[in-house]
Amino acid sequence: MPQCGVDKTSPEPSDRTIPDDPESPSTQPSDRTGHDDVAQRLADLAREMQRQADAAAVMEIIVSAVAATIPGVEHASINLVHGRRRVVSAAADGQVARRFDDLQQETRQGPCLDAMYEHVTVRVEDLAADGRWPELARRASAELGVASMLCFQLFVDEDDLGALNLLARRPGAFTDESERVGLLFASHAAIAVADAQHLTHITTALGSRDIIGQAKGILMERYKITGDTAFALLAKTSQDTNSKLNEVAEYLTRTGTLGH
Repeated sequence: MPQCGVDKTSPEPSDRTIPDDPESPSTQPSDRTGHDDVAQRLADLAREMQRQADAAAVMEIIVSAVAATIPGVEHASINLVHGRRRVVSAAADGQVARRFDDLQQETRQGPCLDAMYEHVTVRVEDLAADGRWPELARRASAELGVASMLCFQLFVDEDDLGALNLLARRPGAFTDESERVGLLFASHAAIAVADAQHLTHITTALGSRDIIGQAKGILMERYKITGDTAFALLAKTSQDTNSKLNEVAEYLTRTGTLGH
């Protein structure tokens, strides 16, 4: 009887051995490896983007790298909207993506615009069968054969918006995994673009300030006037010629004369 009691309370042999059996099948290591690979690719991409000082260069890197990172992608582009009105195709990996951007602008509808304006991720299984953008669907299907789409908002900077657009010709090309990796990718891309734009603005501002300083120095030396008077002269010329102040200053330093 005591022996039976021991047997009843002991786990079955299979229960003891399966978790520790090195031959037991498990999807966890392969899943972990896949996630590690994606994380490494994103980390490498982030470092490459951060080395760029120009927003245009960053966006070209993004559209070039996306197909190798996000499952299902055949073509990619980045749209920018300035002042929430003017849509610009800022970067594209080829003519298909560029033309799709043009079609969205021409029809004033599409999943990428929705992703930008409504702050959402938009996934399209089959554009031809989706009734949300009928004119775009008709033209894009006929001209380009685009079926699947996945669009992410990249950033909102006051009235300026950005979106990452992913395209494929096969219906249902994008999966939950595509969306998961795409969100991670878009987060890295958004930070890199924002940093590059900020750096570009700073560089432009510093360059303008330097040019204006040089122009003021020329006028002060030539006319023996103060810095304030020289700046006022530049500002008046800017107003009279309907030109930006830094353009007037650049023209003066280049030609030695005021006006155009």
